[in-house]
Amino acid sequence: MRITFTGTAAAGGVPRYGCQCIACAAARSQEARRREPCSAFIETSDTRVLIDAGLMDLHERFPAGSLDAILLTHYHPDHVQGLFHLRWGVGPSLAIFGPPDKDGCADLYKNPGILEFNPLSTFQSFHIGQLQVTPLSLIHSKITFGYAIETSSGKRFAYLTDTVGLPAKTLTFLQHWQPHAMAVDCSHPPQEIRPKNHNDVTLALALIQQINPGQAWLTHISHNVDKWRMETNFELPEKVFWAEDHLQISLE
Repeated sequence: MRITFTGTAAAGGVPRYGCQCIACAAARSQEARRREPCSAFIETSDTRVLIDAGLMDLHERFPAGSLDAILLTHYHPDHVQGLFHLRWGVGPSLAIFGPPDKDGCADLYKNPGILEFNPLSTFQSFHIGQLQVTPLSLIHSKITFGYAIETSSGKRFAYLTDTVGLPAKTLTFLQHWQPHAMAVDCSHPPQEIRPKNHNDVTLALALIQQINPGQAWLTHISHNVDKWRMETNFELPEKVFWAEDHLQISLE
């Protein structure tokens, strides 16, 4: 299984419109420091799945027929906005899996075009090609799922963005499931008061320590986190890394 971080930004991206902080200034001058809407592309020898659809150029990055499915964590615009163009394609339908949000986002349900929406239930596993996918409940302002993804050879990857901490059942599941790699929401620098809707660095690292994956990647990163990193030179624990756009990891 190969995982590509196609985007690693919190809402607003990096650089953020109008912001002149050191992180945004650096991102304007250095392509490697830019962050687009948070998403990931999962590949095996015959299966291709995109997690989240916030990239506005999905129709160009992924030609017709190149995706087996899209998994949605939730229906906030920065995670689904790329679907608004994609839906007007022609040809076979594209399977979209996500939480059973009755509101969805704008008129996607009313005018789905080629998109075939399939609501999921937490902890009810299903298959997309070679991948077994288990939806996990998260803690966010809108019904949101994380995903535990396992290959036929037993390699395990957990994707947990847009959450503040984890529900007890999800945490217990992951502690027993033991992912080889994990991507975790890290939207804020360390906060004195527990943040709402998204992890700060302290919460993200605590979750990683509790679950103890083989390796972990911090994603859904805001310009404030990048600014804090540049100012503090904070060093992550062993086997924990900052995700970057276009970064690829392989679980062999």
